[in-house]
Amino acid sequence: MRAIQRAGQWVFLRVEAIFNLAFGDRLNPLYYLGPITYLLMWIVVGSGLYVYAFYKTGMAEAYASVEYLTVQQWWLGGVMRSVHRYASDAMALTMVLHLARHWMFDRYRGLRWFSWVSGVAVLWLVYVAGINGYMLPWDKMAQFVVIATAEWLDWLPVFNGTLVRNFILPENLNDRLFSLLSFIHIGVPLAVMALLWIHTQRVPQAKTSPPAPIAITLLAALVVLSLIKPALSQGEANLSHAVTVLDFDWFYLPVYALLYAWGAAPVWLLVAGGTVLLVALPWLPPRRRSAPVEGFHMLVRPDNRIIGVRDGETVLDAGLREGIAFPFECRNGGCGKCKADLAYGKAGLGAYQKSALSDEERAAGKVLLCCASPESDIQIEYLPQKTLGGIPARVWTASVESMEKLSSDVMRVFLKLDGGHRLAFYAGQYINVLLDNGEKRSFSFATAPHVNDRIELQIRRIPGGRFTTHVFERMKPGDPVRFEGPLGSFFLREEGGKPIIFVAGSTGFAPVKSMVEYAFHRNMRRRMILYWGVRSRRDLYLADLPRQWEKEHPEFRFVPVLSDPTPEDAWTGRTGLVHEAILADFPDLAQYQVYACGSVNMVEAAYPAFRTRGLSQDDCFSDAFRLAPKIRTGDTELVKLGGRA
Repeated sequence: MRAIQRAGQWVFLRVEAIFNLAFGDRLNPLYYLGPITYLLMWIVVGSGLYVYAFYKTGMAEAYASVEYLTVQQWWLGGVMRSVHRYASDAMALTMVLHLARHWMFDRYRGLRWFSWVSGVAVLWLVYVAGINGYMLPWDKMAQFVVIATAEWLDWLPVFNGTLVRNFILPENLNDRLFSLLSFIHIGVPLAVMALLWIHTQRVPQAKTSPPAPIAITLLAALVVLSLIKPALSQGEANLSHAVTVLDFDWFYLPVYALLYAWGAAPVWLLVAGGTVLLVALPWLPPRRRSAPVEGFHMLVRPDNRIIGVRDGETVLDAGLREGIAFPFECRNGGCGKCKADLAYGKAGLGAYQKSALSDEERAAGKVLLCCASPESDIQIEYLPQKTLGGIPARVWTASVESMEKLSSDVMRVFLKLDGGHRLAFYAGQYINVLLDNGEKRSFSFATAPHVNDRIELQIRRIPGGRFTTHVFERMKPGDPVRFEGPLGSFFLREEGGKPIIFVAGSTGFAPVKSMVEYAFHRNMRRRMILYWGVRSRRDLYLADLPRQWEKEHPEFRFVPVLSDPTPEDAWTGRTGLVHEAILADFPDLAQYQVYACGSVNMVEAAYPAFRTRGLSQDDCFSDAFRLAPKIRTGDTELVKLGGRA
């Protein structure tokens, strides 16, 4: 099976490359098979509604009403009928190609099984609707399809030969047959539309409409084809004569050719067996698991969020599922819009067009997010196409206004923007300080957004750190600083009324300070509890500030937690890991929001534990400092600096 899939990938990639030359990688219709299917569905529904407005459900009227549309009203009714027919054929074709591509590229296992199985169900419902549509005009094709369907169903014990008796003599038929057929032809497409909606729910930000040029071109092609070769009836049905010659539709009716070549039983075996095989494919053959059951973790920058990537999930899908604004377009490794840097870890890249990712780019650590699947914990760095809330990120110049040493290894630095500018940002976001050699160092805003005439940073000294050593040993008021920002999607959500638990580790207090002070400024009346975890008492470098908040705001509570207090601390408060203190205080977290900012070890330990206490995934927000102790890029080691790697 793998050999067949590799051969299929080879064919698809080369055909898509040819289409790229003809249409461009952003308008390649083969990259939009799903959205094109949606569009064709709406074209089928729209044209079908028009045709049905003139259709008469009666023995003597069905054929005549369709002929009126086709001949007398050819300029609109005839075009609508033809568009209805050709769009239905095209829909069957795009669905089969869509299904085949996902199988060839092994995108139907793991988390994708639901979309695969629901897609198989949609495909069969579309075929049922299409076959049923051939029965309505009551021409020779309708006669053939109706009788063949009755004979095929009669093989089943539940019918046992009773259906086809209704078609032996013309007088056995009546108008109720056409009312039933019309009801089926309306009901099944409604089921298709509902199932299509369900089908796309497992695909984050699934596109349901192709780009406008593709949509316009496709619609125009259907109209032109309808004018050049209109869909026509094949003579009125006559049960007194057997149908022997037909203009056959191989998109919808291949099974009916086999029905008379093989007989009913083999065709039933083929259809039922094929359906069971298609449904079971996500588990056949059992795949060797390359990832742990819970999958791997991914640190995304500049968002500075750590999210889980489920087994079988691409980096793009995992990010979109968690609200990361990854840029993307084709989702098939053809356009290169989702190109990003793999700064740490290993990822399988899958199949893609070399025009989207060259060998040189791949060697330099570039990946296509739509094709990459983690093979370890990874760090992804991408260039955002839009910034949070529409606040543009840009490069700013500032000068050091003042400095204050808060502890032996934490320095508070205030920056004043040049030219009297003010910086708009969200509480919890961060900036990248730009160094002379092009490197960047990230620090969270410790000031609240309403204090936007200066910026407070809380910088922890890293032994051997280039920038932090400069801050502690050489930086002085008046020194220039260049930075870019605001960045990140870790920010305070103002909507809702759930109580908030802030979890800060070490200098993770900085973004929490920004969020808490902003909440007070906005007069938010939500209950807020801050758990600040550090090693010893001296690491609580601004402990008096949250204690002051606690006195001034009855809705706020402060709980410091020391993990390794010394005898000199004379500590009588909470000890141990900070997340364990929260678990001890809150047996049920279902009605809380949690904002966690600290080391990845803290977040990775806390998040699963909080989930067992009922915390919703939608109510947990984190800004982890780093994914690994050291992330090496070339000869430069990036280590934890004041809130980020």
